[in-house]
Amino acid sequence: MKRSFLLALIFIFSLGFTTLLESDSFEVSKNLEIFANVYKELHTSYVDELEPGTVMKTAIDAMVSSLDPYTNYYPSSIIEAQRFEMEGRYNGLGARFTLLDDYPTITEVYEGSPAQKAGIMPGDQILRINGASAKGKTEEEVRAIVSGFPGTQLDLEILPFGESQSKKLSVLRGEINIPNVPYYGLVGKDIAYISLTIFTAGAAENINRALQALRREKPELKGLILDLRYNPGGLLSEAVNICDLFLPPGEEVVSMRGKVRDRDRVFKTRRQAVEGDLPIVVLINKKSASASEIVSGALQDLDRAVVMGQRSFGKGLVQNVRDLGYNARLKLTTAKYYIPSGRCIQAVRYENGQPVDIPDEERAVFHTRRGRKVLDGGGITPDIRLPDLKKSPLIQALEDQYMIVKFAAAYTSGLDSLPSVSEYHFTDWPAFEGFLQEQNFTYETQAEQAIHQAEKAAEEEGFDVSRETLALRQKIQEAKEQALKDNQALIVSLIEKEIAKRFYFQSGATEISLRNDPEIKSAIELLNDPQKYEAVFSGN
Repeated sequence: MKRSFLLALIFIFSLGFTTLLESDSFEVSKNLEIFANVYKELHTSYVDELEPGTVMKTAIDAMVSSLDPYTNYYPSSIIEAQRFEMEGRYNGLGARFTLLDDYPTITEVYEGSPAQKAGIMPGDQILRINGASAKGKTEEEVRAIVSGFPGTQLDLEILPFGESQSKKLSVLRGEINIPNVPYYGLVGKDIAYISLTIFTAGAAENINRALQALRREKPELKGLILDLRYNPGGLLSEAVNICDLFLPPGEEVVSMRGKVRDRDRVFKTRRQAVEGDLPIVVLINKKSASASEIVSGALQDLDRAVVMGQRSFGKGLVQNVRDLGYNARLKLTTAKYYIPSGRCIQAVRYENGQPVDIPDEERAVFHTRRGRKVLDGGGITPDIRLPDLKKSPLIQALEDQYMIVKFAAAYTSGLDSLPSVSEYHFTDWPAFEGFLQEQNFTYETQAEQAIHQAEKAAEEEGFDVSRETLALRQKIQEAKEQALKDNQALIVSLIEKEIAKRFYFQSGATEISLRNDPEIKSAIELLNDPQKYEAVFSGN
């Protein structure tokens, strides 16, 4: 088997050599030959047996990792997992999970999914899959087992959180379509709010339907908040179609330019705007990427919307997927996106695969339609910057240890229904404090880590600082207890969101989160002040 694989590899390379030599690409063909010779020598003479697929994937991964972070090789084993990233759909259960206590544990169930129909709930642990123990398996291994053709059966053994008796379920896999507009509604009295979480097929039509529904509910709308926070992007066509809703026909939204000039394209609006005059605030943050940046950047460049939030991710690259045979694929960057002012939103610096903020003075200046300055290279800078609300160590620890997910599972155990989202409020704070004690919830702050390092260094050098550090630890513990009280309102909001998710899914969680969202409040305030809104476009 391995010998035939090697012979096939050499044959493929030899064909490539001929083609490349004919096109006078000597350097390319020379290096391909060197690569084939290295592989042949390793396969023939290396002291241990080599797995051809593993060695080849390592080589390919090293090659593509020297490029941008978005050019990736996908072997057949993870193609199914990539369907969600590329298409917003996949085959399987319709539930998200993470590894907790060495078992895959459900953290979210999608509405209408096979998981929901089977009665699976957040907090449930998966003990066995198709008769085999799930303990110790990686997330990738679990996804590979759970994924499969719609209609095929999956046998699970589930342990609900806080219970001692497991239960067995047979679930029919299905095709899971994640809603791209999980929630829309009125905020304040007369401002439309639409959440768009991913640019999958039908995103523009779903936004249009939401707008029409809100217009029927409130004919005299003052404005629209389009929420693109945490939206990673998706289909370019949907980004253009969304701009179609707000811009007159013939407006350039984005152009695509790459090495092969014949493939360069310009995308323009084609239809009469559905809402050509409605004031718009687009919310973005550092997780808004790709198509999110095209929409927010185009509307900003054409002075059609006020962009509010934090600087976006900075992904202005075009990826195409090439079939490599044997169900393997290469997703590679073939062009860059340019929005109407002429700027490219692509970040040009990376650390560990993530964009690094470029100082404004190093970014090229472009201008919006009304002459406002905008910058390229490194995402979309909001017209109105809002503070980045970083999570406190306490909130981060609660989320990292899934304390709120676990509490919601325990608190709602045996509960069949919940009041409507607008009426529901969590008021049992002592129950949550007691739950943290039962779970022996602890976390270590950076200050405590520094104290530990100082104690270790002092001990190595022969110093006793235990009395001094004990006093510091006591003060930190008092501060941590105070942090729980200081963050009570935020934690209650997170609990309400998690409980609502169990009964009303993603739409309910979004509605709950709007109650105390300071960025939503800032957007409402701006849209309620037409003079202040218009002043943004004059650069004031």
